[in-house]
Amino acid sequence: MAKGNRSPKSSDPRDILEVAYQSALDNRETLFVASAGLVDDVEFVCRCSNQAGSRFLMACLLAKLSNPSFDLRKPYTEIGGKGTYSGRYFDEMYIAPFAFKYKLPVNPTTSFLTPAFRTNKSLIAPGVELIGRPKQLYEKAVKLITAAHKGSIRPDFLLMEILRWLIIVREERAQRIETLFASLKAVQTELFLPAESIVTLIQQHLALPKSSRLPVLVVAAAYQAARNRLGEQALPLQGHNAADSQTGALGDVQIVLRDENDVMTVYEMKAKRVLREDLEIAVQKLVLASRRVDNYIFITTDRIDESVKEFAATLHGKIGVEFVVLDCIGFLRHFLHLFYRVRMDFIEAYQNLLLAEPDSAVNPTLKEAFLSLRLATETGIAQAEHESE
Repeated sequence: MAKGNRSPKSSDPRDILEVAYQSALDNRETLFVASAGLVDDVEFVCRCSNQAGSRFLMACLLAKLSNPSFDLRKPYTEIGGKGTYSGRYFDEMYIAPFAFKYKLPVNPTTSFLTPAFRTNKSLIAPGVELIGRPKQLYEKAVKLITAAHKGSIRPDFLLMEILRWLIIVREERAQRIETLFASLKAVQTELFLPAESIVTLIQQHLALPKSSRLPVLVVAAAYQAARNRLGEQALPLQGHNAADSQTGALGDVQIVLRDENDVMTVYEMKAKRVLREDLEIAVQKLVLASRRVDNYIFITTDRIDESVKEFAATLHGKIGVEFVVLDCIGFLRHFLHLFYRVRMDFIEAYQNLLLAEPDSAVNPTLKEAFLSLRLATETGIAQAEHESE
């Protein structure tokens, strides 16, 4: 177990987090918690695919450490009575920028808006029902809050143990990415994947859970690969959760002539069916926009209704902008065959864009999955080529 405590004299939440993080970083191989059962609970919370638990716990612990009069079990002002506090305030004000700074594997948005914590306004104590999956996550979160409240573990040590495990998980992910990169480099020599193998690879990637951001990267990568032949380029991508009204963007991907800023083509991605209402909203954007657009293209991973295609075809005559709804894989297949010589440029651009996305937009599991899928694809083709020689 780690010896000593580097708690800051300051009660400033930022100072508390920084000291706790440095302690955890310096003692990655040493436990801050004496109970093996509680250590296992912390590890479960930090490794859980639902990353809301660790962020919730950190917010509550930080509140308690910054003001000892707070009751750890009362992170909702609605509870009333002595010791209540706003866990969401500490989460959004302090935990969010801290987690972003150190790229910690926690929920990208406040845990207090996830279903289990949003709907609960009760004391966090044994017997409270936090409805969410997996059930064990919430049971362990309540157990850890209870242990810290009763004094079975010091809140500062529990915070450092959580941070220790988050650092371990972060470094494990980085190591897996590095290993996959090394394996890819070992396979790649003069290997060129067939276009249809790339289509299959991307199709498999898009089929994975939480992949709604990926079609945006497909289109952006296509323009990045072919920009020297098209004389066009994609503007920098906006954040995945940024509203168009805030960024001034007309869609997910905006295409302009090189060395100019006039938007010519706009792509809007949908991980569901495109409805007539979606097209009508896009028309309103263009009516209010100061820039002229030639094409507005919807890309979907779902089926396309014939009635929506027909409605899209009528819009050019009404507002002078060409509208069309395309299937994502169909778009990719046509691109790869049309620009066959840059197909490997496409896959490299897609990979670079994917890995550059923040974890809040693309889950690290999706990044690892792509590298694994690509490695399997290239290994299989390299072996087939070797056997045919």
